[in-house]
Amino acid sequence: MRVLVQRVLKANVEVNKKKISSINKGLLVLLGINDTDDGSDIKWMSNKIIKMRIFEDNNGKMNQSIEDIDGELLIVSQFTLHASTKKGNRPSFIHAAHPDIAFPIYKTFVYECNKQISTQTGKFGATMQVSLVNDGPLTIWLDSQNKE
Repeated sequence: MRVLVQRVLKANVEVNKKKISSINKGLLVLLGINDTDDGSDIKWMSNKIIKMRIFEDNNGKMNQSIEDIDGELLIVSQFTLHASTKKGNRPSFIHAAHPDIAFPIYKTFVYECNKQISTQTGKFGATMQVSLVNDGPLTIWLDSQNKE
C-alpha cells in the first residue's frame, strides 16, 4: 500500500463536474493498493496516517496529529502510485491490485480511518478532478511494504 499524504487547508473531489466530497483542514490521502496488500497493511497505514504528528502546535512545532486538531481525511484511490518506470517511457502498473482485489481493501481502509476521523472519499475507479490547497506545502510518501 502506497500513499501520498498532503496536509491541506481544504480539498474536494469532482466527478462529471459534480462535487462529490470535500474537507476543510486535514489530510488528502492518495491511496495506491498493491497486489500483495492485506489487513496488516491496512492497519499499519491507517494508524500511521492518523497518529502522524504533522500539524503545528501553539509554538509552531509539528507536534499534533489529525486527531489532535479534529481534522478531516479525504481518501482518493490512485492505482498510478504503483507505476513502474524502469523500462521504456510508458509506465507499467503490473503491481497495482486488480479492482476486484483493490476495492475491498480500499473500503476496509476507509472504514478503519472513519472509525477514528471524519473521512470523505473520492469515487473508486472513476476519473476524478481533485482540488486542494496544500498547507505548507507538506507532502509525505508512505509505503507499507517498507514500513516507511
